[in-house]
Amino acid sequence: MSITDVPVSDGKAGPYGVAAGPDGAMWFTEVHGGRIGRLAPDGAVTSYPLAHADGGPTVIVAGPGDGSLWFTEYQGHRIGRITTGGELIAYELPAAGPYGITAGPDGAMWFTEMNTDRIGRIAADDTITHFALPVEPGAFPSVIAASPGGDRLWFTLNQANAIGSITLDGDAEIHPLPTPAAGPVGLAAGPDGAMWFVEIMAGQIGRIDATGTIDEFPLPDRAARPHALTAGADGAMWFTEWGANRVGRITLDGSRIDSYDLPSPAAEPHGIALGPDGALWLAMESGSLARVEVAVG
Repeated sequence: MSITDVPVSDGKAGPYGVAAGPDGAMWFTEVHGGRIGRLAPDGAVTSYPLAHADGGPTVIVAGPGDGSLWFTEYQGHRIGRITTGGELIAYELPAAGPYGITAGPDGAMWFTEMNTDRIGRIAADDTITHFALPVEPGAFPSVIAASPGGDRLWFTLNQANAIGSITLDGDAEIHPLPTPAAGPVGLAAGPDGAMWFVEIMAGQIGRIDATGTIDEFPLPDRAARPHALTAGADGAMWFTEWGANRVGRITLDGSRIDSYDLPSPAAEPHGIALGPDGALWLAMESGSLARVEVAVG
């Protein structure tokens, strides 16, 4: 395994989310710079300024086969869409505080609204629907991802200490976590058919299956503050350790957890995504993307 630091912006722009685009490039948000960045396969970096520099673009994902990237502007209360040619469209969501976003199995984009405790949906015809969640105010729905089965979406409730699921019709179910004040954030589908998530406050990795059964795996460093995770090409789950300047790996049975130091000091790793080259890419607020080449087989 090797880790390479790839500078993509100055130290003030703050790469935060990262995703593989349909054009073979890695796309990323610049949370402090109010821009969307693109790292081409040949190493060229392009930056696209948003209409509002203070929108705080955060999570970014590939769209549902529409050839675009979609992202949230948490501070600007907008959902953004950018084509691979750099054309931008914004959807206004007054006071919603959108954070997580994902392509749903129904061809729509689904997102979380941290400020309103709702899940939102943007249909292919740009119709926006909001689904109120059965939670107390201040639950902070955070990251959202589609289930491997394609029948629902799952999301973390950062301040309600729970994992939620929602059907395509908007029916939600809440699953409390065993560990108090765990602070779940990142969430992703695993190759085992379960949803995996991180507990940033408890220093644990969690797993929830389709029946709602939850397993938790403590990290060797409980102060590592895991933030985001994704499935790797090697069949394991990989995650960022925001508080420890590392990237971590956990096997699907939870029996082995490894951590690897990042080459950049004080990198503040946030988002993580699998690239078209089979490597893992991390967005680091210090101004770089880290490329993690993983041995497979």
